[in-house]
Amino acid sequence: MAAGLAVVGATGCATKNYVRNQTAPLVDQANQLDSKTAANNRQMHDVDDRAQAGIHQAQGAADTANQNAQSAARAAGDADTAAGLAVHRADTLESVVKGLDDYKPVGKVAVTFGFDKAVLTNDDRAELDGFAEQVGSAKGFILEVTGGTDSTGPAQYNYDLSQRRADAVVQYLAAKYEIPAHRFYLIGIGKDKAVAPNTTAEGRKQNRRVEVRLLSNANAGDVPTQTADVR
Repeated sequence: MAAGLAVVGATGCATKNYVRNQTAPLVDQANQLDSKTAANNRQMHDVDDRAQAGIHQAQGAADTANQNAQSAARAAGDADTAAGLAVHRADTLESVVKGLDDYKPVGKVAVTFGFDKAVLTNDDRAELDGFAEQVGSAKGFILEVTGGTDSTGPAQYNYDLSQRRADAVVQYLAAKYEIPAHRFYLIGIGKDKAVAPNTTAEGRKQNRRVEVRLLSNANAGDVPTQTADVR
């Protein structure tokens, strides 16, 4: 009986070893398959993350390009508006001062500015001082002040710069010589009306200017009062 039990035990162990030997490769294959599946899932997540990042980056670039396009459109619209405003100021001069053709130019002066500057130099002030002597003896006069720039830079910026230059001249003449504000008519034309080629340094210097024309009509007595266009 003991021998029989021994045989049965030996047979049971053999059976277990056999099952273990047969199933071990299957377990290993299952484990390998799980590892590969996990690796594939990680790769898929990585690819998905990179794809999402690429989509966000492309969307951001598209949004930026759209914003730049909108900014450019607004800048173009502002430039058109500023150009129209400069023309309107010129028209205002004619509409406010009736019989403008009866006003004759009796004097003029021009001062130039440094690049991107709107500050009068000592030489500029000396030029304006000499011009002011003619203004003091004029009757029924107006002063047409035209600011300009060279062709460097955006149109809108140049309109603003030309206006600041004209303002500087008006403020100097009005403060020092007590010229009434309603005598001044300002026109900021930016780079629209060059007096010299912008292809040379000397030409660009001449375009960075403010011109003041003294227009007089002795028979007019005086000119209508207008709110000064000075900021």
